[in-house]
Amino acid sequence: MSESATSGVRGMTVASAFAGMRNVAPVVFRAGCPDCRGRFELAASALRLAIGASSRTTFYSFTCPDCGAAVRKPAGERIVELLTGGGVRTLRLHSAP
Repeated sequence: MSESATSGVRGMTVASAFAGMRNVAPVVFRAGCPDCRGRFELAASALRLAIGASSRTTFYSFTCPDCGAAVRKPAGERIVELLTGGGVRTLRLHSAP
């Protein structure tokens, strides 16, 4: 890097570095409950993703905010991609030897 490029960085304040940024809306996921048929939006913190060795052991889960049922649904590649990208807490399951 040239000296002129690095000298400008030293004088930058936190306020000026973030001046052009806007607040980002939190990620929400639409979901439904198979028990009560409720439809709702959940924050990433309300979901859990478990990634196993096969499609049968890869799923996401949440508690229905309407009826309190524990819901577990299969998660294909695209769902895994969306949930992990949205900040959902992930647990990697290891197969037994």
